Amino acid sequence: MRHPRPGLLARFLMVGVPAFGLLVAFGPAAGASTAARVSTVARASATPSARAAAVARQSLRHLSIGQHAADHRVSGPSLRVKGLTQVQSTNWSGYADTGSGFSSVTGSWTEPSVSCTSQTSLAAFWVGIDGYSSSSVEQDGTLAECYGGTAYYYTWWEMYPTNSIQVVGSTLHAGDSITSSVVRSGTSYTLKVTDSSRSADSFSTTQACSGCANSSAEWIAEAPSGSSGVYPLSNFHSWTESGATVKAGSTSGVISSFPDDEITMINSSGATKALPGTLNASGNGFGVTWESSS
Repeated sequence: MRHPRPGLLARFLMVGVPAFGLLVAFGPAAGASTAARVSTVARASATPSARAAAVARQSLRHLSIGQHAADHRVSGPSLRVKGLTQVQSTNWSGYADTGSGFSSVTGSWTEPSVSCTSQTSLAAFWVGIDGYSSSSVEQDGTLAECYGGTAYYYTWWEMYPTNSIQVVGSTLHAGDSITSSVVRSGTSYTLKVTDSSRSADSFSTTQACSGCANSSAEWIAEAPSGSSGVYPLSNFHSWTESGATVKAGSTSGVISSFPDDEITMINSSGATKALPGTLNASGNGFGVTWESSS
């Protein structure tokens, strides 16, 4: 999520601590070097699935998420539909509210089940403040990773200026009910994710930022980015965001209460990768449909 550049996934990921990022190059070489860091004792006692999970998690060390809306561009001449601007991005799909003084954003969803192939791919689902029209990001949510043909699911947060994905929970399952929020009070930000099925994946952390812009709020499905560019988008089939709320200044409302952009994820050729649906009648929810991995 970022201004004219994507940013959420391009930060360093600090495994074991809450954050968001994706600069690592995935593949056999990366997996092999990571596996080498696993202790001999751990490898001897771990089952093959446990070893695979450890390697998959380690491969997220330099992942960046959420700070790249910067690849966003308006499709055609600023197309307006009832105050909505339709925008294209190479790594985001969903909605972003724009303005100033944003202090709260929330959203809920059921974690999608991803279908994996042998290709390493990623899909992140999150809510946040900033990143769409600024370089600062304050975001949290879930991440689905396809690694070695197996799906792994995590909860995470990311905070400016570190801009690193901090992975918290790794027992998340498809079908879990997730609630995510970022709430600001002055220069203090509380980032919270709740997995109603597995408490180990839930967290709340308070971080400080005196230079954050507070100029946007987002509800996004993202293809994380790394040193080689945007990674393949895991096939999540569909993701439904619901119960979204947002506050800016003294105004509290839903997505449609503020100027909002509908963001379609496309590839470099302009083909659709993830397509957002229209806002529901309450203006607080929508769906995103997966179309292509790249």
